[in-house]
Amino acid sequence: MLNKPDELLNEARASIDRSATEADIEAVRIGFLGKKGRLTAILRSMGDLNPDERKELGLRANRVRDEIEALIGEKKRAITAALRAERFSSEKLDVTEPGKGVSLGSRHPITRTIDEICRIFANMGYSVTEGPEAETVFNNFDALNAAPNHPSRDLTDTFYITEDILLRTQTSPVQVRTLRSTQPPIKVISPGRCFRADTPDATHSPMFHQVEGLLVDEGVTMADLKGALDAFAKRMFGNDVTTKFRPHFFPFTEPSAEMDMSCFVCRGKGCRVCKGSGWIEILGCGMVHPNVLRVGGADAERYTGFAFGIGVERIAMLKHGIEDIRLFYENDIRFIGQFA
Repeated sequence: MLNKPDELLNEARASIDRSATEADIEAVRIGFLGKKGRLTAILRSMGDLNPDERKELGLRANRVRDEIEALIGEKKRAITAALRAERFSSEKLDVTEPGKGVSLGSRHPITRTIDEICRIFANMGYSVTEGPEAETVFNNFDALNAAPNHPSRDLTDTFYITEDILLRTQTSPVQVRTLRSTQPPIKVISPGRCFRADTPDATHSPMFHQVEGLLVDEGVTMADLKGALDAFAKRMFGNDVTTKFRPHFFPFTEPSAEMDMSCFVCRGKGCRVCKGSGWIEILGCGMVHPNVLRVGGADAERYTGFAFGIGVERIAMLKHGIEDIRLFYENDIRFIGQFA
């Protein structure tokens, strides 16, 4: 019995030498060292021996196990090296073949439009600030002078997370956050995503982008607002466009206005883009309401200011002749690639 481990070692060495594949060497390992292997069977039979013999047999069996494992590992490495050498000798690489073409991506037209708008206003001295997309009801409505019964507060228009938190419906809440955190003079723009419960169609989307503008200082007038937005329109669409302002209503500005721009396609003669009117509505604006200034902590007797909101998708659609807003969000590479 004490000599059986050494006899198994000799047999295992011979079997390992005969092994030519990874399957062969695995079969040797299982046959000698597995749960039902021959060396394991010897160890299980030690119960019939006296303590001294069990100790001696255990020492020999463990030594033999270590040697067999070492031989198996060495044989596995030799087989793997031989297979690798065979594969390398049979495989060939034709370095003259052309490589696979890699198409470069491009910035999304919405991103490009936001960057262009920000660049125009940065050249006018505006800095860029941002606010959270999940906003408080207070900042989105109350602080912006929206009445408690204002239609935009309804569940049919606004995505509410809780009673006090919602997905902002506009970038105007950044006005309040900026006024509370910064002392006038203030001159900022804020680009970002907005959300409204709209049914998607060619001109509406439940998610869209705006660029909010805010300027607060002493002596700011409507003339300053008109000059800034007229300069923006000319830099965005060409120096030959003209602008006009129509009275409108926004809770957070007084007076309020919508700005139209002469059609840059037909030059005011009337076409499909401007629906024959010669004018295109591009943004809303107005003088910051004194109530908003007070909520923001600014002295409404000392400071005045103006604000405006630019719909990014509308600017992009006008600038690039896109008729369906849904194209921006379908992620069709053929569409996005046109703006590379």
